[in-house]
Amino acid sequence: MPIIWMLEDDENIRELVLYALSSAGFSARGFERGSELWRALSEGCPNLLLLDIMLPDEDGLMVLAKLRRDARAQALPVILLTAKGSEFDRVHGLDAGADDYISKPFSVLELLSRVRAVLRRGGGESLTPALAFGDLRLDAQRHSAAVQGKPVSLTNKEFTLLHYLLSSPGIVRTREQIMNYVWGTDYLGESRTVDMHIKTLRQKLGEMRGVHIVTVRGIGYKIEENAK
Repeated sequence: MPIIWMLEDDENIRELVLYALSSAGFSARGFERGSELWRALSEGCPNLLLLDIMLPDEDGLMVLAKLRRDARAQALPVILLTAKGSEFDRVHGLDAGADDYISKPFSVLELLSRVRAVLRRGGGESLTPALAFGDLRLDAQRHSAAVQGKPVSLTNKEFTLLHYLLSSPGIVRTREQIMNYVWGTDYLGESRTVDMHIKTLRQKLGEMRGVHIVTVRGIGYKIEENAK
């Protein structure tokens, strides 16, 4: 049974969502403040976190940033829930490492659908177990990456993006295709999110930077062995 946590200071929303999740067969637990979440993480990690942005002590983006720096929860799928619905806010949330973004007010049915979609993407079962490209190795089952035998720390989104490119060497993937595959949606106008993740990947992969991850102007990206 998937375990889902929710950090939301509005008790009415929190109780409604927790009830819906429990009724849908999930193990659900709610928190009002970030401090409660950090205490719970010392005991274990859920399969997914629903995270409100407007919180009383530290806002949701601060919590998300801390999660992405925490080895226990670095790959934890996160869906942001917020009343902020502008394109800038969505891009900011996705760039910060969120897996999805739902604007309030939202329907319970939509929320459950998004939860199931993120859990499917985060499970790794649809990914080829292992991929190799030169000195780069990916292991989907262990969610691990290594260059020249040295581990490379990747977030869940970075790993899925790199795996997507590596699974089809030489094939150009458009920004829209990448958004749909990695984030499960085709957010129009948010290709900046893809560009930022590509930039981070190049930095983390070192020798691979600017050599094998190729920018195809006006289209997208591809992995190419003999790129210059």
